[in-house]
Amino acid sequence: MCWHFPPCPTADATDRDSARTIAHHPEQGWSLLCNQVLFFEDTGELLPSGTVIPPSRRPLTQVAR
Repeated sequence: MCWHFPPCPTADATDRDSARTIAHHPEQGWSLLCNQVLFFEDTGELLPSGTVIPPSRRPLTQVAR
């Protein structure tokens, strides 16, 4: 549960990634957010419910020849 003001967005909110970081492990590639979301450096997420959010990938641009 969030203890600061204003409270962090919940894990099912669309802006869940803006929650405060409470544990950061760059050597392992993940952070735990205040709303209990595990956020991975490749932008993937694991929600407290067990739902996996795949990494967001931008399409590759074609190089002009």
